[in-house]
Amino acid sequence: MPKSVKPIPESDKLADHLRDSSLTSDINKPDFRELDLGSPVSPLRSQPRGLNNTTTTTTSSSSSSSSGSVTGRVRNGPGVIGRSNSARSQSGSSSGGNNLRPTQSRSDSATSSSSHSQQPLISSATSPATTSPAANVLPTENICPSGKIQITGMTQSRSRSDVLGSGTGTYGHGSIMRGGGSIVSPAKPIAGGGGSPTTSPVIVGSSNRSSPVAAESLWKKAILGSDAEEVKRVGNEMYRKGLFNEALKLYDRAIALSPTSAAYRSNRAAALTGLSRIGEAVKECEDAVRSDPNYARAHHRLALLLIRLGQVNSARKHLCIQGRPSDPMELQKLEAVEKHMAKCVDARRLSDWKKVLTEVDAAIVSGADLSPQLFMCKVEAFLKLHRLDDAQSKLLEAPRVEPFPVSCSQTQFSGMACEAYTYFVKAQIEMSLGRFENAVIAAEKASQIDPRCNEVAMLHNTVTLVARARARGNDLYKSERYTEASSAYAEGLRLDPCNAVLYCNRAACWFKLGMWARSIEDCNQALRYQPRYTKPLLRRAASNSKMERWGAAVSDYEALIRELPHDKEVAESLFHAQVALKKSRGEEVLNMEFGGEVEEIFSREQFKAAMNLPGVSVIHFSTASDHQCKQISPFVDSLCTRYPSIHFMKVDIDKCSSIGNAENVRVVPTVKIYKNGSRVKEIVCPSREVLEYSVRHYSS
Repeated sequence: MPKSVKPIPESDKLADHLRDSSLTSDINKPDFRELDLGSPVSPLRSQPRGLNNTTTTTTSSSSSSSSGSVTGRVRNGPGVIGRSNSARSQSGSSSGGNNLRPTQSRSDSATSSSSHSQQPLISSATSPATTSPAANVLPTENICPSGKIQITGMTQSRSRSDVLGSGTGTYGHGSIMRGGGSIVSPAKPIAGGGGSPTTSPVIVGSSNRSSPVAAESLWKKAILGSDAEEVKRVGNEMYRKGLFNEALKLYDRAIALSPTSAAYRSNRAAALTGLSRIGEAVKECEDAVRSDPNYARAHHRLALLLIRLGQVNSARKHLCIQGRPSDPMELQKLEAVEKHMAKCVDARRLSDWKKVLTEVDAAIVSGADLSPQLFMCKVEAFLKLHRLDDAQSKLLEAPRVEPFPVSCSQTQFSGMACEAYTYFVKAQIEMSLGRFENAVIAAEKASQIDPRCNEVAMLHNTVTLVARARARGNDLYKSERYTEASSAYAEGLRLDPCNAVLYCNRAACWFKLGMWARSIEDCNQALRYQPRYTKPLLRRAASNSKMERWGAAVSDYEALIRELPHDKEVAESLFHAQVALKKSRGEEVLNMEFGGEVEEIFSREQFKAAMNLPGVSVIHFSTASDHQCKQISPFVDSLCTRYPSIHFMKVDIDKCSSIGNAENVRVVPTVKIYKNGSRVKEIVCPSREVLEYSVRHYSS
């Protein structure tokens, strides 16, 4: 009688990590020759004749892309166990693809003596079972960079039972045809191995149920070994489990034992890529190619890395090493990246910065997702469009390829060396932020890398002169020689007419000289280039106050208090500007004293007095022990600072229950707003947005 296969029990956290290791990219697969039972083409066991393996599936409401939302139950087949992903193949058959993974639906035959002698079985809900030859059919040689396998022939020419079929050396994309016309679309393997993301890869020489302790023991034994091939084999096992650091150390050991092996270096590059150490991975591939110029696998892996770095010319040489592309799909990716990068350079030359942003995004999506020069080009475009915040944000997102490959540093982007372009853009952003010394350092670095580029030389000269002008202006300002200081800043603006810091500095000179209108003009220019720059906003507000333009002053101070909500000086300036504005309109001003703190009420008499205060009063009812009250109280404090013309008070109804009872407060936090002695608003459990909207509405 056929026996049911028992499910693999749960292991500890490390086993979960091994089982759930993340998918690697197409280029990030190590090279190996051993049997890969976890590959997309893995041996299955024969189905006992006469068994009905109809499976009832239950699907959750989650999307079809979720691997954990489907369960399978066998009704009439005791010898077949359908796991979650095999059941999913039934529910997803209507979409035109069969997602069944061969290692996930098996049955044991009572007449079979070993798993290697049994015939493969592919069980599908939409097609009859398909039988393959009674041999393990697996690719030999090394793991391909794409991780996907195209089998064009099956053979048993090898004497070893765990390595069968010579394969073709072509690792393409798409479905694998098996006898009878049934099609199996191979799922992406885990770190070079196949199988479900929820199952551990099957490893040659170790049980699929092996514990982390056993894996650690295997690693320790291998790292001290003297057989380079065996060390590499264990490195491949570590790699497939997602243990890239451990795999890297084993590949290092294999290279130490056999320094001339290009395959070992190519494997090391795969592990480095898994660790996001792209610069080192490129160098390792280059070493592999130098070691064996005819080793196509290293050329292919290097080409894919260079595409991601945006080095399209170098990538083409390695992708077409034999006169024709080793992977047509990667050639298409290369051509798409090349097209968009060319359009990006043309748009930059024409100063069409919006077009630059579009083409940079297209090139990144096409495959150049680790290209420093493309990210820096986007930073430069944001700078030219006066979107400094976006430029700073994108600068933080730029990939750091360290060490930057020497072979890539001198390749050209928009007429200058790629590495020089990175410092070229950094110099511009440092100068825009007023960090002139840092800008000079970056410009000097760009000039050292590419001394013959005219654009780099011009920027270096400009940055140096602007930094000198600003330093001279600062010295003159400190000496209270404001007219001469304004002239020094003007010299800097002649060289860099969009520098907000220099406009702000000159505005300070005009303010000191009592030239309020000119100060406001320079503040407007500074805010045009940096809208969130608070210094010119503060100086403009002060200048408007000096000119008794109270409406403009109040607007500026209100904008400042939104940016600096806890600044009491700004809050007090706003209060006095509001008082002056009301007086200029002939309105009666009853509250002439700036508060700034929430007043606590302890008695009924104090509460009645607060309600009858002229103007607007906001009373916050709370308790010290309530979690929601603890969350809203700091926000009420900040509102008190930001709206100084409003009276803010608080009542703890545990301490003053009589006030809570009189006001019928049953739920806290509760906020009541009074205007000239009359209640105009009551909010129970207010959100921050609603509370601020109400305060702002009644304060106007």
